[in-house]
Amino acid sequence: MAARSRLRYRLSSNGANELVMSGKAPSHVDPNYYNPKDREHVIYEEPGSCNGMRYQLRIRAVAKGGRVLTDTTGIHISGASEVLLYVAAATSFNGFDKCPDTQGKDEKAITQSLVRNAMNKGYNALMTAHRADYTKYFNRVKLELDGDKANAALPSDERLQAYSKGASDPGMETLFFQYGRYLLISSSRPGTPPANLQGIWNKELRAPRSSNYTININTQMNYWPAEVTNLPEMHQPLLDWLKGLSVVGGRVAKDFYHADGWVANHNSDIWCQANPVGDIGSGDPTWANWPMGGNWLTRHLWEHYLYTGDKQFPATQAYPLMKGAAAFASDWLIKDKDGKLVTAPSTTPENKFKDKDGRGRGVSIATTIDISIIRDLFTNLASANRILGLDKSPDAKLDKQLQDLYPFKIGSKGQLQEWYKDFEETEPEHRHVSHLYGLHPGYQITPSQPELFAAARKTLELRGDAGTGWSKSWKINFWARLLDGDHAYTLVRQLLQYVPPKGGGAGGLYPNFFDAHPPFQIDGNFAGTAGIAEMLLQSHREYKPGIYEIELLPALPAAWKSGRVTGLKARGNMTIDMEWANGKLTSARIVSNNGNPVVVSAKSRLKSDVAHENDGNRLIFSKKEKVYKITAE
Repeated sequence: MAARSRLRYRLSSNGANELVMSGKAPSHVDPNYYNPKDREHVIYEEPGSCNGMRYQLRIRAVAKGGRVLTDTTGIHISGASEVLLYVAAATSFNGFDKCPDTQGKDEKAITQSLVRNAMNKGYNALMTAHRADYTKYFNRVKLELDGDKANAALPSDERLQAYSKGASDPGMETLFFQYGRYLLISSSRPGTPPANLQGIWNKELRAPRSSNYTININTQMNYWPAEVTNLPEMHQPLLDWLKGLSVVGGRVAKDFYHADGWVANHNSDIWCQANPVGDIGSGDPTWANWPMGGNWLTRHLWEHYLYTGDKQFPATQAYPLMKGAAAFASDWLIKDKDGKLVTAPSTTPENKFKDKDGRGRGVSIATTIDISIIRDLFTNLASANRILGLDKSPDAKLDKQLQDLYPFKIGSKGQLQEWYKDFEETEPEHRHVSHLYGLHPGYQITPSQPELFAAARKTLELRGDAGTGWSKSWKINFWARLLDGDHAYTLVRQLLQYVPPKGGGAGGLYPNFFDAHPPFQIDGNFAGTAGIAEMLLQSHREYKPGIYEIELLPALPAAWKSGRVTGLKARGNMTIDMEWANGKLTSARIVSNNGNPVVVSAKSRLKSDVAHENDGNRLIFSKKEKVYKITAE
């Protein structure tokens, strides 16, 4: 076997059984879309700057019988009945604030230690440990959808092609759901960087969109399934990364905006870049300048608390970061002519409107997503302090600003307005639907606000179902929040369309089930998994302060007539098992892991002997028991 890399490398060998690839990544790589002819796009050494990250790959071959030789052409094995390859890889990355060259970790020592420890354990122990490590996460959630199993034995790519042609195959849908969980388990572990646009599966030196953390939607989508599909540990890399982003973002807030707190714009990376980006001065403001990325990301901090109930997490990590983001947002707001608080200048991610002369424009004031995110942040911060009492002197200014924020507006077509005024879009079917942030992932738009709820639905009808992979996945979540399971399922079917390896079209899945943006972006996989979970379980509506109503099967499509799911999580640290038949819930089991009160509802009539209140479709359990069993008619 030979070894190769797209990066500069050198091979060395001990002549016996070990091959080592060592090298250094470039210090600078231009984005794949930036290609002027008078410029070197990949730079390995830059005088006067921190140079690239070192890396090492170490392979040791252990053969049963036969002979093993290594040289710089590879590993050569002859006459062996069995060969074990121990592979370890490491880089010198030492944190966002350290030069990986002069202040980096010792990648050589790391790979040597990993191989040595693996060999000491041996194959059987390693395999046993691997299975135990993986299954303890993966087996937490099981989903079964009853139906046609005729294609279950087909190779997965052939099965996907048959599904694309209209075959009924609920097992394909559960496979896609669990594949997203597999990808998250595999690409986002505590102590590692967060999953980026391609997770850990980028194969290009100049990756599509630089394998960035694109924080106007895509990075956030990666982590939508983390809590609800019972993988909170996989959320931790993103939550930890936010600490560094807040440090860099604090400098950007001061230097770029003369504001307090911290800020992050449209794109970031493992170095926690927070400043506006811009295609070397040629960028469009609709994506180059958008100081709401950090504010949006703080939602993940609060959600982690809501799902786990870990009170130490807000005190030590979440609340300080949320408060810092709110400080920037507070400084960024100004009053409009009517005294309402707005953002200015303001953009809505990657979309444009027509001015009075019909020209496309991106910059206005008070875009709906800006105000929705700030309203969300201020509300979550107030909830955190109300529930946990973390701040002895909470900022009354934020409470006043929350009340004075520019309100939602409904446009002439019955849609939720995207901009301050009822502008006409340049692309009515644009892939971003950012102004519905209050519907999902936020929860400012619910059935309790029927006019806004109807406007959100009208917005999606006008936008249409077309879109790239991640856009379709977001729309699954939108339609689930609108309680329209059949429409959500239509988009599931569209998302699971076969796309040949060389691509084509918009959306779908490649033969290996990677989401075809195109090209491959992993956010479509993750958000698709989250969307299926959202169809089965919702818990975002607050029944009383700090108590969230658990909605069972809120958007069940007709296609999923019967099935069962175990291990999904609801806010309040609840674990949910459910079974249904003929399109209706038959039974449920709720484990209140923290002993909190439980409020549960469904479209079926619910029964329980220990419910404190029962109005037919809603049960309220005030007793602090551990397990609640529910039956339904």
